[in-house]
Amino acid sequence: MRGDLEIVWEVPATPAGLAGRLERFMGPGKSRAESAVESVGLAGCALLLAAGVWGSGATREWSAVQLVVVALAGLDLIGGVLTNATNAAKRWYHRAGPGVRRARLLFVGAHLAHLAAMGLIVLSGDWGWTLGNAALLLGGAVAVEFAPLHLRRPVAMAVLMAAVLVNLFWLTVPAVLGWFAPLFFLKLLVCHLVPEAPLERRRDG
Repeated sequence: MRGDLEIVWEVPATPAGLAGRLERFMGPGKSRAESAVESVGLAGCALLLAAGVWGSGATREWSAVQLVVVALAGLDLIGGVLTNATNAAKRWYHRAGPGVRRARLLFVGAHLAHLAAMGLIVLSGDWGWTLGNAALLLGGAVAVEFAPLHLRRPVAMAVLMAAVLVNLFWLTVPAVLGWFAPLFFLKLLVCHLVPEAPLERRRDG
C-alpha cells in the first residue's frame, strides 16, 4: 500500500430523515472526487448509450412506455455501476454487523423488477429471457455472497462472464439492447457484492 493511502472502514455519521436514508443508500461519506467521477462518468456514458440507441433506429418501433423503460434502465445501470464501485458504497454495504448480508441480497433481489420491465415490456413478453436472467442473477448472487471472502472477486468475475455469454448465445435480444446484460450483472454481481478495502488519502495530524 502506498504511504499516502489508508484503509478506512469507519462509517461516517449520517443525518436523520430522508437525507440520511438517501446518503446511506448511496454510501455515507462519499468524497468530492468520487462524486465528480460519478457525475462525469454518468453523463458521458449516458450520452454514448443514448447516441447508440437513437442511432440504431430501433426507437422508431418502440412505444413511449418502452422508451421510458429503456432510458430509466440505462441511467440506473450506468449510475449503479459507478456508485457501487465507490469507497463509500463498499464501506457501507460491506460493514460489519447483523443484517448486512441480508440487505445486500435484498438489494440484488429488488432488481428482478428490472428484468420484468425489460422482458415483459420492452421485449414484449419474453418470459424465457426474463426467467433465464432471473435464474442467472439469483444463482450468481448466492455463488458470490457465500464464496470464501478471498475468492469472491474471481467468483464474481466467473459468474459475470457466464451470464454475459449465456445472454450472447442463448438469451439473445436485439443488438440495440446488447448493453443491458453486461451492465446489469456488472453492477450487481461485481460492483455491489464484491467487498473491497475502501482506500482513502491519509489525513495526517
